[in-house]
Amino acid sequence: MPLLRLILLALLMVEGDSVCRLQGLGQPPELAQDGDLVIGGIFSFRTGQDYVVDTFQTVPGVRKCKNFNFREFKFAQTVIFAINEINKNPDMLPHVKLGYKIYGNCGAMGISRAALALVSGVKGEVRDSNCTKTDTVQAILGHSGSRPTIAFAPVVAKFHIPVISHFATCACLSNRKEYPTFYRTIPSDYYQSRALAKLVKHFGWTWIGVIAVDNEYGLNGITAFIQAAQELEVCIEYSEAFSSSSHPERLQKLIEIIKSATSKVIMAFVSHREIKLLAKELYKQNITGLQWVGSDAWVTDHSLTDSEGHSILVGSLGYTVSKAKIPGLEEQLRQLHPSQFPDSQFVRDFWEDVFDCALNESENTQKQPCTGLESLQNVDSQFTDVSELRFTNNVYKSVYAVANALDDLIKCEEGKGPFPNGSCADIKNIQPWQVLHYLDSVNFTTQEGERVYFDKSRQFIISNNTVVWGNGKTKEVPVSVCSECCLPGSRKVLQKGKPVCCYDCVPCPPGEISNLTDSIICMKCPPAYWSNKQRDACIPKLIEFLSYHEILGTLLVLFSLLGVFLTMITTLVFYCHKETPLVRANNSELSFLLLFSLTLCFLCSLTFIGRPSEWSCMLRHTAFGITFVLCISCVLGKTIVVLMAFRATLPGSNVMKWFGPAQQRLSVLAFTLIQVLICILWLTINPPFPLNNMKHYKEKIILECDLGSAIGFWAVLGYIGLLALLCFFLAFLGRKLPDNFNEAKFITFSMLIFCAVWITFIPAYVSSPGKFTVAVEIFAILASSYGLLFCIFLPKCFIILFRPEQNTKKHIMGKTSNNDIHY
Repeated sequence: MPLLRLILLALLMVEGDSVCRLQGLGQPPELAQDGDLVIGGIFSFRTGQDYVVDTFQTVPGVRKCKNFNFREFKFAQTVIFAINEINKNPDMLPHVKLGYKIYGNCGAMGISRAALALVSGVKGEVRDSNCTKTDTVQAILGHSGSRPTIAFAPVVAKFHIPVISHFATCACLSNRKEYPTFYRTIPSDYYQSRALAKLVKHFGWTWIGVIAVDNEYGLNGITAFIQAAQELEVCIEYSEAFSSSSHPERLQKLIEIIKSATSKVIMAFVSHREIKLLAKELYKQNITGLQWVGSDAWVTDHSLTDSEGHSILVGSLGYTVSKAKIPGLEEQLRQLHPSQFPDSQFVRDFWEDVFDCALNESENTQKQPCTGLESLQNVDSQFTDVSELRFTNNVYKSVYAVANALDDLIKCEEGKGPFPNGSCADIKNIQPWQVLHYLDSVNFTTQEGERVYFDKSRQFIISNNTVVWGNGKTKEVPVSVCSECCLPGSRKVLQKGKPVCCYDCVPCPPGEISNLTDSIICMKCPPAYWSNKQRDACIPKLIEFLSYHEILGTLLVLFSLLGVFLTMITTLVFYCHKETPLVRANNSELSFLLLFSLTLCFLCSLTFIGRPSEWSCMLRHTAFGITFVLCISCVLGKTIVVLMAFRATLPGSNVMKWFGPAQQRLSVLAFTLIQVLICILWLTINPPFPLNNMKHYKEKIILECDLGSAIGFWAVLGYIGLLALLCFFLAFLGRKLPDNFNEAKFITFSMLIFCAVWITFIPAYVSSPGKFTVAVEIFAILASSYGLLFCIFLPKCFIILFRPEQNTKKHIMGKTSNNDIHY
């Protein structure tokens, strides 16, 4: 057994030929040129693929690509142009010729195959004897898409080979741990997503739909966009993802979502492949009126103009990098000929498509053979158009970034190098990680004066980004909101269970306003102000008081003056007939005093009308109280006189001497002085004062007289009521005295009216609002005054003027005339 082990060990130690064999068939590049140092490139010259589901029961084949993508082919030709330009420059990479290997694969698997071919080469076997010159490239330029880049970049990173993309914008690629060798000459989607969110907000679109390609590029980009949009209070109605390789049913489901949505703006973070499929289907179903906001992956792709349903995308809005010029590139593109790339099937297909002819050995036998005189010099196409070199310039800068890194590496001075002990790289055996080191420190300026360098995340900083709106023509800005703007005068109230952009506009309540559009609150007006009808401004509250100029005030004034006029007429009648028995029998002195007090009662009602002031407030209540007490005192005196007079007719009675004229005057004065004393105390302790009442009505200010002391007011009214009740009681006792004209009856009626008026006044006064409180008080004064005037004096005036035959002592004394009574 030990002997067998020795034999096997000896066999293993025998020098042999080490062999590494490439699994599968190596795929040659589409465009290639030998060189001392080779730069790889991956661009998708064709972008369309049929939907295929791999069963993995057999080895997955290479999927056939279709359609043409002239922009990607232009990218590849820009790489060739830049490399040739560098090779002609004696100051850059002296004695070193750059070569290139460019693949035109499409689809994630095809692109990954191309990346592996650039890393490992296409040799079937690698032996110790033929490994002096490796097929490995120094750097890989591309791909344009984030999804395929995400797929192959980690694999390439294992070999420390730099990958420089001109268009892969996914923010996820900035992760240095997962993609340590990835560089790009375009900012990441983090900046674009936030810029697009601000763009959407700028146009007032707060209710939008979001579509993303179902990969890291789309999902990361849309996540950043949604986050930024929510910060700007832009709401997302729906967020869906699909890809060109998804099952067709997925696309139909997305179409139904778009059709049923209420938002009119769609943010699409997809590639040109997905947008072509989506636009085509929308066009077939005649779904129009949508405003598209797109990422730079498709919004500037001119190939969309030739696709079915491109009209759906007219007016699309998005960001793109600035224009640039690359001198000499147009000449390079127009000099393209199939003879330059005899092994390229794509170049042959491209030529046949442009000139609609068939080259030799072509499978297309339906076309006329090419004459050999075809030239791109006079052909205008997307391929030869250099008017808007945006991402093409990024490709150009990528080539120069690699070339400058290699130039710095080659020109390294021994002892001053960046590696241990100041060493430099071995020019004959350059390691990819050494190229990575020099790429980090690249810093140069292009012919157009643009500075090129990488930041810490190995990407270009945003600079001079521009907005592109469709074909550059003016378009009316559409509206896309969940709810219309809430105009001033209303506020937003969120709808239950819906995003913050969906709300109802609720009018501000009375007394509150909002003077801004889409206000979330209504502000209360200051105490002296009230909201206008539109609820968008505070205006001074209406000031209300009983004015002479309004109908109610005018009517009350007229009734007051009418009362004064009638009282004066009555006084005149009594004065002219003062010697008649009727006037003399009714105590003419008290009658004239009563008429004077009634005149004052009618006039005091005028003090209640007009704008309240400090003096008018004190005058109106005190004048009313004193004049009414004077009036009732006179009536009470007359009542007592009537009772005393009939008492004096009894045998042996001598009561009249105790209540003669002097006593009558004294009683009136005494009763009135008591009221005067009450009013003085009221005015001294807590007098009435003008008040702006804002409590009774919220929308207006009531100018009124505050009572000051309520006790004083009710003491005045109570004293008047007490005298009125006393007078009523005494008059009631004398109502049946046997006179043909008994004044006690009329005093009873007048006091009955007086008491009824003031009893009903109390609840009416308390419950009446605003100026009607004053009107009720005036009405009570006038009604009670008219009651006294009419009940006491109207019957007398009627007899004096129209029944003079009854104005005799005999008629007045009636059955008791023989008693010879004198009042």
